Amino acid sequence: MLTQTQQVDSTELHHFTRYDVWNGFRELVPLSFFVIIFGIAFGVAAVQVGLEPLSIMLMSGLVFAGASQFATLEMWGQEVALIPVLVTVFAINARHLLMGATLYPWLRHLPASKRYGVMLFASDANWAMSMNAFGRHQRGLGLLLGGGVALWSFWMLGTWLGYAFGNLISDPISLGLDMVMGCFLLSMVAIGPKSLRMFVIWGVAACASLLAYYYLPDNSHVVVGALAGGLLGAFWTEKQA
Repeated sequence: MLTQTQQVDSTELHHFTRYDVWNGFRELVPLSFFVIIFGIAFGVAAVQVGLEPLSIMLMSGLVFAGASQFATLEMWGQEVALIPVLVTVFAINARHLLMGATLYPWLRHLPASKRYGVMLFASDANWAMSMNAFGRHQRGLGLLLGGGVALWSFWMLGTWLGYAFGNLISDPISLGLDMVMGCFLLSMVAIGPKSLRMFVIWGVAACASLLAYYYLPDNSHVVVGALAGGLLGAFWTEKQA
């Protein structure tokens, strides 16, 4: 049985087993404990705007996107402006289009049911880890699915704790906990492939994102940075040995 540390033939990278999924779940559990804290904060905030427990759990379970869920709460009221909510959520989550595009070389080998089932649990952290695995010529889809299940499970637990037990941690930003995911993703960059090409791509993405953050509408910096880096990577292809 293959482990995450063993390299496999490039034509087999899209395969994954129950062991791969379980291994991905275990690898993301430590980070998932921090997700609980944000789930608690979301549960508390959702109660404060008047959402019922069932609606709160359904939102976390079906949307599974903390930033867009918090943004939706800010726009919540007796009369909800549906179009602005949809536009805001799409803008925040548009990066998932790019995630799907980067994973397509491996996803395309799977049947549609398995392909979309895996992508239901895609988020920043497990996507970054799976892409690093593919970069090392290791299977990454089991890591994507298992890690996503771990993140989703702990997010749901945090949401339930938030609305059930009240204001446990109402302001995670004041504790610096909003930096956990950013630091984790930065560590994925640090342990990833290192070359002049990768350095330039990440640099262009960072500069584009910063410019968009200051001069373009809210949340657009995520998409702009990803597009800038992705387009440069597409035109500046890596030389094959």
